Amino acid sequence: MPSRSKTLYFTSSALATAISVGILGFAMSTEWATKTMVCARGTSSFFNGSATITLELFDAKLERDICPLFGPPVDFPVFPKLIETKGVPMVLHGVSLGLLVLCLLSSTISILVSLYNSVSNPYETYMGPVAVYTCSSISACLSFLVLVLFVANFLATTIAEDLVRSFAENVPVELRIMSSQMQLGYYLLIPYTALSLLAVALIYAYDHAAYTQRREQQRPTEDAPKEIMMY
Repeated sequence: MPSRSKTLYFTSSALATAISVGILGFAMSTEWATKTMVCARGTSSFFNGSATITLELFDAKLERDICPLFGPPVDFPVFPKLIETKGVPMVLHGVSLGLLVLCLLSSTISILVSLYNSVSNPYETYMGPVAVYTCSSISACLSFLVLVLFVANFLATTIAEDLVRSFAENVPVELRIMSSQMQLGYYLLIPYTALSLLAVALIYAYDHAAYTQRREQQRPTEDAPKEIMMY
């Protein structure tokens, strides 16, 4: 059976990772970004309409006022519309979603390994601290990459403008960005990353303490006089 200290550290690591998974799961189901635009139809330079795109990972919402046409707010799936537009925005959005799925997978493996170590004493192999280091570090790195990719895709590409134009029914529309804002789902990636790093820190603290204890147990033999050690 593992020591009480080992059980406490690995259980705490599993708990931190489980909380991070819950946060990420909620983040993937809520709003990530909002962009408001004004628009002019055809060759007119008179911007008399407005549109707001609220983007989630799987769905989006368009609220429009004569932009590009009259109509009530529309909820629609993101990927079918992005497939129509093709290009870089679709690729980056798909990559961001794929990385988040890998984050969930890595975090789940980290939880299972931590729980296994909290009730048993596996050898120092891939089932020990190394697995937690690897999985939780992957989760933290990938989530940080998503933070960069998603904001770059939303602010530096035309993903929101493309989604608005997909409702224009072949009417030329000129769009001008008024405001952009990241929403709760995006910011929840920050505590997810922090909790993944916390899981690594907890296991490192245990590993360092265990190593120090082993060194202290070996020291009496190392410091013993050579005459005694010969017998």
